[in-house]
Amino acid sequence: MPVSVSYPGVYVEEIPSGVRTITGVSTSRTAFIGRALKGPLDSPTVIFSFADYERAFGGLSADSTMSFAVQQYFANGGGDAVIVRVANGATTASATVDGFQFDAASPGTWGSKLHLTIDRDTRDPANAGLVNMTVLLDTVEVEVLRNVVLADVTATLEQRSNYIRFAAGPAPAALTVGVPHQFANGHDGAAIVSGDLIGVDALTRTGMYSLATTDIFNILCLPPPTFLSDVINTAYQDAAKFCADHRAILLVDPPSAAPPTAATADALQNNAASSYKKNAAAFFPRLLAPNPLTGVIEEFVPCGAVAGVFARTDAQRGVWKAPAGIDAGISGISGLSYTLTDPENGELNKQAVNCLRTFPNLGSVVWGSRTLDGADAIGSEWKYVPVRRLALYMEESLFRGLKWVVFEPNDAPLWSQIRLNVGAFMNNLFRQGAFQGSSPKDAYFVKCDSTTTTQTDINLGIVNILVGFAPLKPAEFVILKLQQMAGQIQT
Repeated sequence: MPVSVSYPGVYVEEIPSGVRTITGVSTSRTAFIGRALKGPLDSPTVIFSFADYERAFGGLSADSTMSFAVQQYFANGGGDAVIVRVANGATTASATVDGFQFDAASPGTWGSKLHLTIDRDTRDPANAGLVNMTVLLDTVEVEVLRNVVLADVTATLEQRSNYIRFAAGPAPAALTVGVPHQFANGHDGAAIVSGDLIGVDALTRTGMYSLATTDIFNILCLPPPTFLSDVINTAYQDAAKFCADHRAILLVDPPSAAPPTAATADALQNNAASSYKKNAAAFFPRLLAPNPLTGVIEEFVPCGAVAGVFARTDAQRGVWKAPAGIDAGISGISGLSYTLTDPENGELNKQAVNCLRTFPNLGSVVWGSRTLDGADAIGSEWKYVPVRRLALYMEESLFRGLKWVVFEPNDAPLWSQIRLNVGAFMNNLFRQGAFQGSSPKDAYFVKCDSTTTTQTDINLGIVNILVGFAPLKPAEFVILKLQQMAGQIQT
């Protein structure tokens, strides 16, 4: 604001530069939805390693296809993930202590292995309202909560305990000490189905719809409900639409024991309605890997491992690089459930099914990078996964980075600031090699002026920003032309 002058002299006024940095969002945070041993239900939880998953959701389970997908995600370079645990009729274990009920922190059979012991070896042993709580899982001591004020036990357990909660009645005034109390009646519920992965609707925020409450996810994985089932077609269709609404990509897994035929390709194509195919990508075949729980080589869906390859490629090369090729190796597996030939690969590729291949000296790699909108017959501008993911990255980054514009005076000074800020963001991407072109003017443009925002738009409170870019497209086919040189006869 203008300086208020009162005496003769020099006054200093700092003028805002108008530069507001637009920060790029994450590109490979992957959401997984499925069954788990424990953990909160229908509540997106961010983790950063498989060790985090083990602590929060119990680790690998023979009943959880999601647990193996998450393990393969981190084994192949995944950085962070969002986990949504779903269940079908799971119940919470509980224990009654002097008439007051304590519950396990989450539903499931795991809670029936808990034991709670109370003692008064506190800072004030004479105070009956101050206790220590020791929690055992089977025979292993997993938690000791010292100096718990019983009058505040509900909030204390919510904040400090990973295993138990105070459930029923007013906070107890005193508890019997020294007697272990075992929790009981916890149950994992029936086997889940595809509908449990999706949830009821956006209002109830269960299953997939609970992801609306998380800050961001870029990739969605729906491991099948059980090892002997597949995700049904309508569930994938709902998931593809949800991803389109949230600027994310859905990874579609192949059916179990599916052959590389036109029927398989058609089935995978039908997993997304035409309007949402650009936000989905299908991969074939499934993976063969040793099951750490049994030591036996078993079949697993590829979504978790492929999402890890996406994350690794983003970190090493950028979201504009196709997550495929000889650098896109799949770690932690012993092979693939089907060995594709080049002609079979070619047929699937034309129908926008990305193949996983095994080559000598290279191992198993991702060997395709098309969206489900990338069939040759469609001719879509969103044919390639890196092009689509780069666009989603820019959309989300600009969506978040331009919120300051709302309610600003809609005139030339604002338009100039917008061009400056968006231009700086796009130029940074250009310098990283995200676009085609040898100069910025060949690679992108930003328009926001009287030609994009008319007086009618101004009257309606609208400012229009036009951003264009020249995407890099992967060298999917490398053609070598060889010719023999005719021998020259000297004369």
